[in-house]
Amino acid sequence: MAKSVNKVILIGNLTRDPEVKYTPQGTAVAKIGIATNERFKDKEGQWQDRPEYHNIVAWQRLAEIAGEYLKKGSKVYIEGRLQTSSWEKDGVKHYKTEVVAGDLVLLGGRGESSGGDEGGSGFKRREPAGGGFDQRPAAGSHEFDSAPAPAANHGEITDDDIPF
Repeated sequence: MAKSVNKVILIGNLTRDPEVKYTPQGTAVAKIGIATNERFKDKEGQWQDRPEYHNIVAWQRLAEIAGEYLKKGSKVYIEGRLQTSSWEKDGVKHYKTEVVAGDLVLLGGRGESSGGDEGGSGFKRREPAGGGFDQRPAAGSHEFDSAPAPAANHGEITDDDIPF
């Protein structure tokens, strides 16, 4: 069988607060609704907006993060895969297609519900190295100014060589 791809990338706004529940085994699952928007010109040359609504499911720690940091109106980047399930009720077969989230990034920063186009990203699922603090040297200083002198024994590292 040839290789196939099932990948979804969405940037949109939450249509409601995430709903976080737990399975009997204690696994967190969050249901998230987001809206994306397509903008186009109609026959008269007027701009029109066409919203599309998406159902997202997040599991485990990602679900807990969504419940803690996301709220209605938040702008969010979601990456995941499509999953369709079916069931029969009263002799009628029903289908539901959802995006199973694999990655999630809150766009716009903490405490912003409108999520406008600020461009920054406040919370990411994975913390950057250094905890997000600016670790560049102060203006006018050079990194090598404060570096410890090399060990005199040429090649062997001692406790004095470790900067922390």
